[in-house]
Amino acid sequence: MAEIEIVKPEDIEKKSFELIEKELASMNISLPEQNAPAIKRVIHTTADFDFASTLRFSPDAVKIARRLIKNGADIITDTNMAKAGISKSSLARFGGQIHCFMADEDVAREAKERGVTRALVSMERAAGLGKKLIFALGNAPTALISLYEMMKAGKYSPDFVIGVPVGFVNVVAAKELFLGGQVPYIINEGRKGGSTVAAAICNALLYGIEE
Repeated sequence: MAEIEIVKPEDIEKKSFELIEKELASMNISLPEQNAPAIKRVIHTTADFDFASTLRFSPDAVKIARRLIKNGADIITDTNMAKAGISKSSLARFGGQIHCFMADEDVAREAKERGVTRALVSMERAAGLGKKLIFALGNAPTALISLYEMMKAGKYSPDFVIGVPVGFVNVVAAKELFLGGQVPYIINEGRKGGSTVAAAICNALLYGIEE
């Protein structure tokens, strides 16, 4: 039986990251310095070390995302769970806001009338904001696909994509649309991901600026 360790509440997160670093070292995994905070925060959120080998970063992804945040970019999520998990106060310091249109009644109504997905309508709403945007998508592969189709049609190009939807149907294919492309990204290969992963990556970017 595992022993219970007494840790002060304010020290739990610090202790968790120490254990993560120790376990990574035991597996001979060395993370790129710039990407390490995001990868470790995702591992902290999921307790899944597979993310150390599946998270993919475009060149200078972290630097680009943080520059967007510092210049007031907004964050678009595909679930209210992800929206709730991102530090609003940290983003607000730079003039940014978080938006999620997926559960809006008018989005659902328009999607039904047009015979399209709520994800597509949500991405169109986001594109119409007229601001620099970081898309943090952890649930709907159709949101990634919709963004890609808008790009192909020349209608819109996102400034940055965090593509970590979880699941089985179209998940892997949707992520692969952006891998190696021109849009800066943080993408998790394979089926794993989720709203908590999207939020963790956003928070790692935000906390890194503050530090």
